[in-house]
Amino acid sequence: MARLTVNGQAHDLAIDDDTPLLWALRDALGLTGTKYGCGRGLCGACAVHVDGEVVWSCTVAVGAVAGKPIVTIEGLSPGGVPDAIQQAWIDDSVVQCGYCHPGIVMAVAGLLAANPRPTDADIAAAVPNICRCGTYPRIRCAIEKLAKR
Repeated sequence: MARLTVNGQAHDLAIDDDTPLLWALRDALGLTGTKYGCGRGLCGACAVHVDGEVVWSCTVAVGAVAGKPIVTIEGLSPGGVPDAIQQAWIDDSVVQCGYCHPGIVMAVAGLLAANPRPTDADIAAAVPNICRCGTYPRIRCAIEKLAKR
């Protein structure tokens, strides 16, 4: 039994401690905004926040995060109202296919929470996510606009 606190709600799950957090979120809790990309911690499609830090949920075991606050992409917009990052993505038409963007938005949220005025180097280091559609220029533009707010 593992107790996970996800988006402010506690959940007791009958799940092995070594199960990747990604699968607990998607399969056990139905939070499918967190995406499976590579399963090896390379692409960032599965990014979530654990105790305020950005982590790739495919590489973190449930047992390692039990009892820590977890925020998924769904947790950024309670009630369905987009947060500032999601709104910037909408305003700047950042998304093409959109599959990787929940992870990118989570990485950007972590970056801006820690560093509201990031440099280009800060952005590159904190948002290493892979986008197969190549919307990097639009992503960068949206981040830069958010950092000027």
